[in-house]
Amino acid sequence: MLKLKTDITIEKPSFQIKYEDTILSMGSCFAQNVATKLDERLYKTCINPFGVLYNPFSIRNSLALLLNNYTFEKKDLFEHKGVWNSFQHHSSFSNLSAASMLHQINEQLDTARLHLKNTTVLCLTFGTAWVYELRKTNKVVSNCHRVPRSKFRRRRLTVTEIVQEMSKLLLYLKEKRPHLQVVLTVSPIRHLKDGFVENQISKSTLLLAIHQLIEHYDYMHYFPAYEIMQDDLRDYRFYEKDLTHPNTIAIDYIWDLFATHYLSDKEDKTRAAVEKLRHAAAHKPFQPTSLAHQKFVQKQLKTIAKLQHKLPPNSTQKLERYFENQLI
Repeated sequence: MLKLKTDITIEKPSFQIKYEDTILSMGSCFAQNVATKLDERLYKTCINPFGVLYNPFSIRNSLALLLNNYTFEKKDLFEHKGVWNSFQHHSSFSNLSAASMLHQINEQLDTARLHLKNTTVLCLTFGTAWVYELRKTNKVVSNCHRVPRSKFRRRRLTVTEIVQEMSKLLLYLKEKRPHLQVVLTVSPIRHLKDGFVENQISKSTLLLAIHQLIEHYDYMHYFPAYEIMQDDLRDYRFYEKDLTHPNTIAIDYIWDLFATHYLSDKEDKTRAAVEKLRHAAAHKPFQPTSLAHQKFVQKQLKTIAKLQHKLPPNSTQKLERYFENQLI
């Protein structure tokens, strides 16, 4: 049979993600996409408590802040063009009010900190090896927030730097959480503003660093999202209009491969049942008071009742409330 594309060989990891696991996902948009898919399927998931992060040092720094029980204060924020920002956070946290921003930041931190205490699976996605250091403090920022470039020093992290800094943190986490498994990925999103050649050097740096980590530590694993996008899906029809971000088809395709290799085979039927519930919840009834729809709603509630002992506590509450509100 004529082959029209290359298939990526993905090794089965030595563990599988189960519903009993607690998952923390941090990093670039890919970390957001995969974790959102897990969250939709009712896994215990915490997603990017600092917003989207792009480089390994920002991910390392954010994890350290969670571990150190740090609380943000007004001195940690800065005002730029009437908007309050944090160099540790994505612009989605920026706010016209410093007080409101601090409340949101610290509320997210409290939730993520509790989650991290029980985390068994840590998913980290590195987007770029290029970093911006604030000249005033010499510290790597997570987001420049359109502050003039003259305020920053731009440089590329080395493989050695990434391996050393991530090793320290991940070894500490493993010591505190013996059952921890770490899934590392390189984001398939190209950072073309850095330049085509610079983007390739950056991605290569990240890949070399990750492979040094997984060679030394058996609880670290690599999922080839970058290679799937670059080789298996080698066509611009799998990109958004900006020609850098994967579109919905590509995200779903990569997710399917991730789910096939990393999610527990024994829970396939449970996940399928959750999927049916999600589709049922997306159904918009034309006659919500009809006998047929009322039977449909009761059927979904019975399914939820059967699934509850197989899923994390309270994970079905939203679905349950949604269907209960439709009962007459």
